[in-house]
Amino acid sequence: MDDIDKNRREFLIRALSSGLFTTGLSVLATPTWSMGQIPRELPPGKSIYRISGKVIIDNRAATIDTFIKPNSVIETGAEGKLIFVVGKDAFILRNNSRLEMHGGNAIITELRLLTGKLLSVFGKRTRTESLGMKTVVATIGVRGTGVYLESYPEKTYVCTCYGQADLASITDPLSKETVITHHHDSPRYILADAPAGKKIRLAPIINHTDEELELIETLVGRTVPFAFSDDDY
Repeated sequence: MDDIDKNRREFLIRALSSGLFTTGLSVLATPTWSMGQIPRELPPGKSIYRISGKVIIDNRAATIDTFIKPNSVIETGAEGKLIFVVGKDAFILRNNSRLEMHGGNAIITELRLLTGKLLSVFGKRTRTESLGMKTVVATIGVRGTGVYLESYPEKTYVCTCYGQADLASITDPLSKETVITHHHDSPRYILADAPAGKKIRLAPIINHTDEELELIETLVGRTVPFAFSDDDY
């Protein structure tokens, strides 16, 4: 085992055993795995890693065996949470969320988070497999990126955890920005009600963790692109 794999395993064991997937910034339900049982890549035909509370997928109550398609619609209730994979992309959808996906052939081409909170990691795409994310006030074009979104009627919160994203207001062509980040360097608010050219504002890092990113990257056979350390937030 090389140093990267060793550090990654120790990082996950430390996170799992200390409850970091279930306390602090994360709102996921208590996991059923125990210390040392490291999450692994989901097998073919499997979409859901963890589900709790009320989750509706394509107008049906979801179970651990529900298959999620690139054009599925997912809703979570007040206690609903979902960790899932579609193709080479993986997600944590939190409670009180509605997510509409569009795509085909196991490739998502567009995500619409109409309300709620979503942590996403995306695999590399060809130039013909572009991916866009939308909320009620913003668009985000992503490229091989980890992104955390919160969608509200009056604003969108977006943290480009790593990679590149093109941020823009839906209503104001003057409010746009391209961010390239390595480790949560440029979180932003995109506001519905702000002067032209000033709808994108600086924001803090909120409500998502490195441990969660590593978990969902693991589910699609990847690892996060930053080094691990004892003071990872």
